[in-house]
Amino acid sequence: MARKTRAAGVAAAAAVLGGLLAGCSSDPSHAYQTDYSNHPPLHVVGYPSTGSLETVQQAVWRLADGDTEGLAALGVDDKDADATARNWVKAFGPAAKGEVTADFYDEGSVRQVVVLYFAKSGQVKEIEARIGEDDAWGLTLAEPDPAEAAARPGWAPAKPGATGSRSSGAQPAG
Repeated sequence: MARKTRAAGVAAAAAVLGGLLAGCSSDPSHAYQTDYSNHPPLHVVGYPSTGSLETVQQAVWRLADGDTEGLAALGVDDKDADATARNWVKAFGPAAKGEVTADFYDEGSVRQVVVLYFAKSGQVKEIEARIGEDDAWGLTLAEPDPAEAAARPGWAPAKPGATGSRSSGAQPAG
C-alpha cells in the first residue's frame, strides 16, 4: 500500500514538474532570452523604440534561422507576408548569421524605417517596423517580387550612421 502511495506521489510530482517545464517553454521572455543567447548581438545605430528594436531583432534572428514562418508572423499585413518572408530569407538568411547592424531612422513611436547592414555579405536592406492594427509592433512585409525584396535601397548610405540617424526633435547642430 505504501508503495502505491509513493508511486502515485512520484507520478503527481512528475506531472507538476512537467507542467512547470512546459509552462516555461511557452513564456515569451524565456523564448526571447534563448534567441538572444543563440545569436550574435545586433549592432544598433540611431534611436529605436523598445517595440521597433525588439521587432527588428526578432526579424534578424528569423532570417539567420531560415525561419520563414516566424518571419511572416511578424508581418502587420498577411497579404504578402509569406512570399516576402521567403524572399528575405533566401536573399539575406546566410548573411544574417554573422554581424548585422541596424540603423534606425527618425523617431519610433508608431513606425520606424530601419536599414540593415550585413557585414558578411556587404548587403544592405531597408525594412519598416510599425504598429499594426492590433497595436503590436511588426514589419511591413510587402515585397512578393524576389528582385524587389533583395534590392539595395538607393538612398541608404554605404555604412551605418553615415547620414546621422536621428530622432525627431533632435536636429543636428548647424
